[in-house]
Amino acid sequence: MIDAPLPDRDAWVLLFSNNSLPVLRATRRRLDEMRADLDTLDARELAQLILRDPIMTVRVLAYIQPFRGRSLQHDIATIAGAVMMSGLFPFFRRFDALPTIENTLHGGDPHALLGVLHIVRRAQRAADYAQDWAIWRHDINLEEVRIAALLHDLAEILVWCFAPALGLRIQALLQANPGMRSADAQQQVLGLTFQEIQLALCKIWHLPELLSLLIDDSQGDSPRVRNVSLAVRLARHSAQGWDNPALPDDYREIGALLNLNLEAVRQHLGVPNGNAGDQPQ
Repeated sequence: MIDAPLPDRDAWVLLFSNNSLPVLRATRRRLDEMRADLDTLDARELAQLILRDPIMTVRVLAYIQPFRGRSLQHDIATIAGAVMMSGLFPFFRRFDALPTIENTLHGGDPHALLGVLHIVRRAQRAADYAQDWAIWRHDINLEEVRIAALLHDLAEILVWCFAPALGLRIQALLQANPGMRSADAQQQVLGLTFQEIQLALCKIWHLPELLSLLIDDSQGDSPRVRNVSLAVRLARHSAQGWDNPALPDDYREIGALLNLNLEAVRQHLGVPNGNAGDQPQ
């Protein structure tokens, strides 16, 4: 485990690239069950499992990049299509005996495991929001948007997995300074931001260029990027309940994206009326 910040972005990329990335224990358990019954396996069910786990998703995307033919019109194929392209038997051979997040952090500070599982849950909710809004906007490729939201905070998850002490330090800094921007806390502790690491990982793992664009908040002029960015923001701001002071601004921007008024946005999201502290459903 890493206890001190690494010297630069390339060192972080090397750390993550040289280690086998852990997936959720529930993902590994379900993959083992599917492996035992490949004859009846539904590729769509496998894809749904993958698309609930940020690290499994990025592992699969990196795995299938060499299989992409020049005939593919879109840089990101669907996960189900990618699995079928590679073949089920090679796929399950490649992803056998995967390490898990729970085992990786076993024996360490229990707050670290709780912290990373919280971020994964937040990423899952961001992906659900992004997909829902993409459907509303009649986006032609829902899965691209879902994947981008799911992976938006991947570097944060990886830092918590391999350097949990630093993740806890960033968390403590934000809790002690409620008005502090997350990026500023990351810069103070790590010397760079999660997104800087993330965009570098996209390149080194040869992930689709469009994916890098969709997770880059600086490209906010694009409605698809705003879809992803706002989904991530809403998941972050509502993680502890619906009383975060940043949420009204989120609602207004979501309304502008979906062409809905403020009340319609709140209804669509299922925001409780006047119940501060209620957890999102």
